[in-house]
Amino acid sequence: MLNLPRRGLLVINESQNPNSIIKDGNFASPSLQNWFFECHGFLHNVTLVLASLAFVLYLAFQARKNLTKLSNGRSYIMKAYYGSLWLVSLLNLAWCCFQAWECTPGKELPWNLLSLFTTSGMLFLEISLIAFLLQGNYASGLEALTRTFAVSALVVGLDILLKAIYLFIFGIPLFVDTDEHSHHMKWNLWFLHRLVLTAVYGLIFFMYNNSKWKERLPARPAFYKYIAIMFILNALSLLACGLTGHGAGFGFWLYSTMIVCYHALYLPLIYVTFLADFFQEEDLHLENVYYSEMKDAGFFDADWE
Repeated sequence: MLNLPRRGLLVINESQNPNSIIKDGNFASPSLQNWFFECHGFLHNVTLVLASLAFVLYLAFQARKNLTKLSNGRSYIMKAYYGSLWLVSLLNLAWCCFQAWECTPGKELPWNLLSLFTTSGMLFLEISLIAFLLQGNYASGLEALTRTFAVSALVVGLDILLKAIYLFIFGIPLFVDTDEHSHHMKWNLWFLHRLVLTAVYGLIFFMYNNSKWKERLPARPAFYKYIAIMFILNALSLLACGLTGHGAGFGFWLYSTMIVCYHALYLPLIYVTFLADFFQEEDLHLENVYYSEMKDAGFFDADWE
């Protein structure tokens, strides 16, 4: 046999280069491999991406018509909420698309920041809607907008501060869910977080079913259904955090399922509950205006002859 000289040859050892794109003779990006086979699996990631992308495309398809209606309206609440929904929807789409960052070495900081801002944005929408509900009617003035968003900003600001302390001072991976129950402080925080939200939604649900307090809330079935859905979602998430903190595998599966439901369905639920009726009412209002103008112009005089 011929002994070939080894000088000038570059030997690549995969163990010395964990980020190498050469895997068992195949070329594969680590991030792409993580997206397909790690980080909760292909079905989990595809469900999140398709749901969030579909909702953003729906918002884009309706944007021209909705913006026209908002510009003709006088509701500061609806204008601000619609803009906030757009911003949070784009953040949520980015969060769903970059799921591989959760399992990619060196991406801990961008993943934590993206997760922190995305979850905080969605919490802001939750708190804003709760504050709006507790006002009892469709407040549209600038004072109502300031009051609603001030309360929401205060609550979300405190939540961001607490999570930032856990993330960057204590080093607790709040947004990395591949390790089920090794961080008790993490699951204790999530348990407390869900406990507060469950208590708030449970209180509003009780008010809706109590004749004494029901009159103080908006008399719309959509709001009642929204409160019921969010109460069930947070109650299940609370149970999942408690079980996972005690090492139950079912708890972690339930928690992951609730996360998928929240990020895939919550923003469309907000739109259907809070904005869809408003835009539909604007359509009916415009039809009545057009009818009145045509009637004043004499278009229907022949019908009375």
